[in-house]
Amino acid sequence: MSDTDILTGLPLRQQLVEGGYARLSGPDLFDLLPIDATDWNLFAESWNDLGPDLFMADGGRYRRRRHATLGWDEGGFIRKPHQPHFQSRDYNPLNGDVQRWFDPVDQTIIDHAVMRAILAFCARSFALTGPHHVELHQFRIEARTGELGRPTPEGMHRDGVDWVFVMLVERRNVREGVTRIGSPDGRELGEFTLARPGDAVLIDDRRILHGVTEIHAVDPGQPAWRDALVITFVAE
Repeated sequence: MSDTDILTGLPLRQQLVEGGYARLSGPDLFDLLPIDATDWNLFAESWNDLGPDLFMADGGRYRRRRHATLGWDEGGFIRKPHQPHFQSRDYNPLNGDVQRWFDPVDQTIIDHAVMRAILAFCARSFALTGPHHVELHQFRIEARTGELGRPTPEGMHRDGVDWVFVMLVERRNVREGVTRIGSPDGRELGEFTLARPGDAVLIDDRRILHGVTEIHAVDPGQPAWRDALVITFVAE
C-alpha cells in the first residue's frame, strides 16, 4: 500500500504540503506499516504503566505520561540520555518555561517493532533531512469522577517544533475528545475524532495549530481514558 491518505485519496506528503496536516485511519496505518494484532496489543499494554504528570499548573491529576528523546540522522534513530521536556510560554502558556521531568519510556517500547515502524513512517512522511531532535510522549488522559480529562489544557496551540505525529492508542469509556485544526490567524481548518486504534494525524507545526477537546466518561462509575502517542521532530 502506498503512503496515501485514504480519506482524501491524496498522498500524505502532498496533503502536508498543501494543507499543513494529513489524516490516516488506523486500519490503513496498520496495513501500511504493517502492524499485526499481537504486536499491537503488546505495544498498547505499555500505556497501563504510565506515571502521573505532576507539573500541571491547573492542579489537575488527569494526565499520565512517559517521555523519551531521540536523535535522527540518515542512519536512523538513536536514543539520547534521559532529559526534561521543555516548552516556552510562547507555545504552552499553562505549563511553559519549566523543565518537566517524566518517567522514561521503557527501552523495550523504544525497540518494539510497532514503535520502530512508526518512527520510520514519520521520517519518510515528513521527508526528514539532516539531524533532528525527536521527542516521544506516551499520554493517558483520564476522565475521573469530578474532574474532566483535558488532552490539551493549553487550548489550540503549536508545540514549537517542525513536525508532530499524533496517534490514538485506545479510547475506553469516553466521549468527545475532538481534534481541532486551525491556522495562526484563527481560521478553523478541520475537526475530527481519532476514534479507532491507530487513527493518526500528521501536522506541520510551523503552519498549523491543533488541540483536543475535553473527554467525559460515558459511564462515570467505570474507568475512562484516552491513550495517545505523540512524536515531535525539530531540525537541529
